[in-house]
Amino acid sequence: MHGYAENKDAHLRRLRRIEGQVRGLQRMIENDEYCIDVLTQISAATRALQAVSLGLLDEHLKHCVSQAISEGGTTADAKIAEASDAIARLVRS
Repeated sequence: MHGYAENKDAHLRRLRRIEGQVRGLQRMIENDEYCIDVLTQISAATRALQAVSLGLLDEHLKHCVSQAISEGGTTADAKIAEASDAIARLVRS
């Protein structure tokens, strides 16, 4: 079971809202909306995706990584490295 299983429905709702935001961005471009307004909406969609990713990361650390640490050994090392790589990707984005 994945760490986000308990909040799967909430994550899906948030992602559907973000999907709607992106469709709205497409319409804004199609309708030649003012560029600053489009950029403002892009920023909002980006922040929404970041919030989802931070939630998933938190759940991964609390569930998957903590479980691997309790098991110890190479599994724990691999999960910690995987989480570190995920954090690095989020920081770079």
